[in-house]
Amino acid sequence: MKSAITICLVPEAARGPFVFHDGLSSGCQHAADAGFDAVEIFPPSANEFPTKQLHSLLQQNSLDLAAVGTGAGWLKRRLSLTDPNPVQRREAIQFISEIIEIAAEFNAPAIIGSMQGQATDITHRSESLGLLAEALGTLGDHAQSHGQVLLYEALNRYETNLLNTQEDAANFLIKHSLRGNGVRLLCDLFHMNIEERNVPETITRLGSLSPDLIGHVHWADSNRSAMGLGHTDSTAIYRALNAAGYDNYLAAEVFPLPSAAEAASQTILSIKALTSS
Repeated sequence: MKSAITICLVPEAARGPFVFHDGLSSGCQHAADAGFDAVEIFPPSANEFPTKQLHSLLQQNSLDLAAVGTGAGWLKRRLSLTDPNPVQRREAIQFISEIIEIAAEFNAPAIIGSMQGQATDITHRSESLGLLAEALGTLGDHAQSHGQVLLYEALNRYETNLLNTQEDAANFLIKHSLRGNGVRLLCDLFHMNIEERNVPETITRLGSLSPDLIGHVHWADSNRSAMGLGHTDSTAIYRALNAAGYDNYLAAEVFPLPSAAEAASQTILSIKALTSS
């Protein structure tokens, strides 16, 4: 498995669970110095994505792009795929589609997390899930047309009331034939620590459903700090991922605590301890 670390380019997300907040150049340099294979970027939008600069920085620092987040669409513009207003939904799909296209230039997938939205007083949960399935189908097709998968992230109950557990999300993808549209799960260990009874067992069951169902992993401890600073059993989780056939990124979407440098260092230590054993 490969290592990745997050770089946030959105000032409004300064308190968010991203390790580097001091610009793209600084983030890439620190990621390379710490020994990461790739970076995961949280940009304001596709129009503000630093494409030319990133190509240069990745080459200079021998890094890849692991994934690109879309959450700024919700954070800055309150766009979601389940908004009861069809105009807002179309804008949300357009926002994500453009990020899919930008990410594909770097052979990277886009992530749908907070932009999935939630059921409201206006829409019943079943209706919202129908809207989500429709949008994921459209966006999954768009990702596939650019040679990429689309990453869907189940969030904990405090962030959405749609799909909270990985198995619910997996069954949703299967029910709506979204795997055929190139949609894969993003397993965020922070969210899983809240919602799953047993994280390694859940991963094992996902692997039994399909060896390619898991498309990306956010490598975070129970307190959303770097792995090793909480109470997550990283060894059991790593073994479950390995047994499930997962060989992609372990990406640190964590708080920069005690500092960004220490979070980066702790993450690399946690991964190397497992991959070298």
